[in-house]
Amino acid sequence: MGRDYLFVFLAASMWGTLGIFAKYLDGFGLDTFTMVFYRVFFAVALLSAYLRLRGIGFPIERSRLKFYALYGFFSVFLFYSLYFYTVTISSVSFAVLLLYTAPVYSMILGRILFGERLTPGKLLSLFLVMAGVVLVNGTGGGFSTRALVFGLLTGFTYALYGVLGKFAVRREEPEKALFYTLLFGLMFLLPFADFSVPRGALPYLLALALFPTFLGYVLYNHALRKVEVSRASIIATVEPVVAIVLAFILFGERLTVEQLIGAAFIIGGSLIAHTGG
Repeated sequence: MGRDYLFVFLAASMWGTLGIFAKYLDGFGLDTFTMVFYRVFFAVALLSAYLRLRGIGFPIERSRLKFYALYGFFSVFLFYSLYFYTVTISSVSFAVLLLYTAPVYSMILGRILFGERLTPGKLLSLFLVMAGVVLVNGTGGGFSTRALVFGLLTGFTYALYGVLGKFAVRREEPEKALFYTLLFGLMFLLPFADFSVPRGALPYLLALALFPTFLGYVLYNHALRKVEVSRASIIATVEPVVAIVLAFILFGERLTVEQLIGAAFIIGGSLIAHTGG
């Protein structure tokens, strides 16, 4: 069991590097869609080989293709692109914190789609996250309205990722569900990608696909066989911490005291939401 908790920690730590890769690739002049396209392209290739090694077949019911087209559009094309774009117009720390507004949207969607009750704990979580957003984008080093809007949209699409994922794994293995989600996302990204990529950017693109995309999700899905989803979600909140620390070390990004309090509110609100309120 200890090993499975370690897998969750490692997966979340890898996800915390996403914004770091986005910053480096932005330095090579790659646009958002091109970064995301190659991230998904290499990840699909790795996942295809992994499925073959595991003996998991590729066939899927034709009726499920429409669902995965929808899943791929919102959870890969939109989510990945919005997150990377927010990083490039603001900072890694800002983008990852707004990503963690997702539990608020999840609570609202859970209420609408599944009739889940809004407990006092969930309402507290909602208040903390909203207050955290205000502080993070406060007067002491706040970002543009565009960055704020796109960051909040990233949180919304991240929430959709989780909601649609619940429907996906009811019928398919997690890795197979991820494969088709990425595959359809790749199709939506194809018309917007620039294929003339600087050679120096290729190692970053390969590492982006291998670590936070392919290996991160494989480790997390493997751990979920023995670790409860709620506990795994709590451990996964190490992601924004890793991202903020790496952004400070590598890019010198600093948060004001006001923003640090906001960060604590957002992460705390997320923790409360994941514990069930």
